[in-house]
Amino acid sequence: MINEEAIKSYILREYPSARHVDIRKLGSGVQGSGFLVEMQTVEGLQTYVIKSLLPEGFGHDYPADRAAVFLLDLDEYAKLPNHVRAVDVLAEMVDGTVKSIGGGKEYYLMMEKVDGRDYFHDLKGFAAKKVLEEGDKAKIGALAAYLAQIHAVKKSSKTLYWRKLRDTVGHGECLMGVLDMYPEGTLPYEEMAGIVKDAVDWIYRLKPKFERLSQIHGDFHPGNIWFKEVNGSGQKAKGATDAVDFVLLDRSRGPWGEPADDITALAINYIFFSIMNHGEVRGPYLEGLKRFFNDYIIAAGDNEITRVVAPFFAFRAVVVANPVFYPELGDDGRRRIFRFAENVLSSDRFEVDGVNAYLS
Repeated sequence: MINEEAIKSYILREYPSARHVDIRKLGSGVQGSGFLVEMQTVEGLQTYVIKSLLPEGFGHDYPADRAAVFLLDLDEYAKLPNHVRAVDVLAEMVDGTVKSIGGGKEYYLMMEKVDGRDYFHDLKGFAAKKVLEEGDKAKIGALAAYLAQIHAVKKSSKTLYWRKLRDTVGHGECLMGVLDMYPEGTLPYEEMAGIVKDAVDWIYRLKPKFERLSQIHGDFHPGNIWFKEVNGSGQKAKGATDAVDFVLLDRSRGPWGEPADDITALAINYIFFSIMNHGEVRGPYLEGLKRFFNDYIIAAGDNEITRVVAPFFAFRAVVVANPVFYPELGDDGRRRIFRFAENVLSSDRFEVDGVNAYLS
């Protein structure tokens, strides 16, 4: 239901000539409900309709999804001949009040500033090392422990688990969307199609595993992981150990999903940086990859993780192989990453110790 009293207050505030407001439900459909608004004004009776969307299904699972639908409606209804006109988009706030968010030309996010250095710095430094140092191991352990901690928060929802699977392949920011950004000729269309088709097969294999739905970050890659010193109060970021302190940026694409999304977002970078520097996965990169998976499996108790990572690895592989994002990667390294994606999708389980076999 809608908050009728808050909407009446909004109307009386925005329409000074309104003297009386009446709201009643018109009916419901598969996606939402409609409500009739009648306003008695000095000019006479004015009528409007307010539409709401159901909170799950059709990609409307989060409030931001529903806002996006209505903002697009506001922009586009008037552009189509003979279409009813949209007047405004209303937001119900935490305190129960209603205000307008419609009419914006563009939208911006304002957030806190953090100090530190992103994990890309560490990964680049691995190239000059023979083995991981103690500080490197501590950071990997802290990241694995943090993910195990947040993934321990579960939610029962087939809809949201299936959405994460669907979005991993079809979302504009994920597998198919990233492939659409590739410069022409980087990868033949038939190879792109093969990766997408195999990923689709995988998401239907994983659909029965909806009980794995967990709290996730959604974009747990090195650029969004910033390590910093202990602050002046002596407090550490949530998830930090005595040795390391970190803060995260840019949580993305919804708070619930498959833990493999976070695992592969970071793990692909041990593979990518090693291929870029050595042509294969070895040295500290191989050690880091193994340690990350091992530490996470122990902390999370998730012995199934290597059996569900395939479509998520494919998504992350086409990200790091995209010359728009990483032009410094050579053609040979790019081909190795494509083969990695194809071979992981062809395997029932990801064998961490045999990672180099996926490159050939």
